[in-house]
Amino acid sequence: MKTSKFLLLVSSLAIAGGGGYAAGTRGLAPELSAFLSGPALGETVTSRPVPTGEVIYYQHPEGLPEYSAAPKSTADGRPFRAVRQSEDVSFEPVKPSTGNSDAASGDGRNILYYRNPMGLPDTSKVPKKDSMGMDYIPVYEGDEADSSVVKVSLGKLQRTGVKTATAERTVVSRKVRVPGTIAFDERLIRIVSMRADSFIEDVANVTTGDRVKKGGRLFQFYSKEIAKAGAEYATELRSGGKPNLDVGGALQLRNLGVPVETISAITRTRAVPRSIPYLSPTDGVVLERRATAGMMAEAGDVLFRIADASRIWVIADVPEYDAASVRRGARAKVVVRNLPGKTFEGAVDLIYPEVQMQTRTAKVRIELPNPHGLLLANMYAEVEIDSGAADPVVAVPNSAIVDTGERQVVFVDKGEGRFEPRDVSLGIRGEDKTEVTKGIDVGDRIVVSANFLLDAESNLNAALNALGTGEARP
Repeated sequence: MKTSKFLLLVSSLAIAGGGGYAAGTRGLAPELSAFLSGPALGETVTSRPVPTGEVIYYQHPEGLPEYSAAPKSTADGRPFRAVRQSEDVSFEPVKPSTGNSDAASGDGRNILYYRNPMGLPDTSKVPKKDSMGMDYIPVYEGDEADSSVVKVSLGKLQRTGVKTATAERTVVSRKVRVPGTIAFDERLIRIVSMRADSFIEDVANVTTGDRVKKGGRLFQFYSKEIAKAGAEYATELRSGGKPNLDVGGALQLRNLGVPVETISAITRTRAVPRSIPYLSPTDGVVLERRATAGMMAEAGDVLFRIADASRIWVIADVPEYDAASVRRGARAKVVVRNLPGKTFEGAVDLIYPEVQMQTRTAKVRIELPNPHGLLLANMYAEVEIDSGAADPVVAVPNSAIVDTGERQVVFVDKGEGRFEPRDVSLGIRGEDKTEVTKGIDVGDRIVVSANFLLDAESNLNAALNALGTGEARP
């Protein structure tokens, strides 16, 4: 009887040992290995703790290094094993708890908890690694309110080439290059006409396009009304009157358009000449000649039209979208093709209050000195106007702005590798800098290089946070 019990015990031990060996060599699941191996003689059987917490990933049923974030099966149809939060292994020593759930970072900010680096709904109160060996990401106090803040390690900042600059108050300007046309100054065009009916005699040898000098004779004329007034003035002088251009017969002659030189001659000779010369009132170019010897000119008839070309206009056509940035008094440079090597400088004198329907351009008038008469009317000109704000404004480099079409974003450097995207309102765009009317203050450090990478990271963070809205804070 005793021999039978001994043989039965030996058989059981052999079977248990063989099963444990098979489980260990074939990579069976830990539960099956434990069942086959069984407890040793004299050992107390204890139950394994039941896994707790949420399922954080799935592992190959044979313990192979194959993982999945979602339920999955092997090629032969066996389901992956669910690994819960209590079963995950931390490869870093856990610091003893101080009784306060909030830890503090090196810069004094409180760390609320650590979240899964892959965006899975899994958090931890202490630093840890996931099954792939990636560090959990700390969530600081205040970070939850703005999930779009981008955090980049210092090493990654150097590799990506992120550069920053300071927003400052400066004058924003740029060059507007537009075509233009030379024109006479309308205020310097003079009309030669008679104030009394007159006969024109002996017209000077000048034609349209000729240049005349101020005081040069244009023609001779005889007027019955002027001759009568001149005779009265001569009689007044012979009677002892004192010559005075502002009273008496002299003033009447001036009102009739008689040149001062002719009145002075009557004062000296006490006689009225048969015909009176008409002198040019200004230097300039003859634009029109209607005076003909022997003609009868009534009061108000235009006999000559003369333009003073010592100062001219340039009429520039500025596109509608640039017109708002051009201001009166802005400096302008003008280059004319048939005068190579010469640059003329002037200022914007007037912005016409209308936009041309056909070309959608606004006309801008620029005054230029023309002492040597090199610039001629209707010449084609290339105009460069300094546009922008006259006073300093808050501005950032053009490269700092990420324009999505619907909104404009600037990334602000918050320090420690943290970058905050801010929506901004823009003003005038200059050659190198753009005015910011809202969203940025003077002194803010903003990203000017690799900001599109930060924008992509910010959008990714927003998407992950949207997917993980059910993430529970520990």
